[in-house]
Amino acid sequence: QVQLVESGGGLVQAGGSLNLSCAASGRTFSTYVMGWFRQFPGKEREFVGAITWNSGSTYFANSVKGRSTISRDNAKTTVYLQIHSLKPEDTAVYYCAANTRPGIIHLRPVEYDYWGQGTQVTVAS
Repeated sequence: QVQLVESGGGLVQAGGSLNLSCAASGRTFSTYVMGWFRQFPGKEREFVGAITWNSGSTYFANSVKGRSTISRDNAKTTVYLQIHSLKPEDTAVYYCAANTRPGIIHLRPVEYDYWGQGTQVTVAS
């Protein structure tokens, strides 16, 4: 069983930056592909970005590409998401997720096995 706990959400001004953390339990965290998703009210969860087990590769949705960073610290079993130049349309609940099958980055939520509880991010204009 893997538990994921996000932190760092809240109210942010447009143009500012978002810094989220996701702390994971589990002895094999270092083998997981870790993803970040977000969900707008009334919408399905959408892919934001992900990072492979060794930080060798990251991939981002077009909506955040060029203004986002994902990193991980396997020793601390934590993954991080930064989004800069925030816009009001970035307002959503942000989730981290773990794909416990080592391999490539997947974009679909169904490919991820464990989820955090989500953290609300509100970008004020």
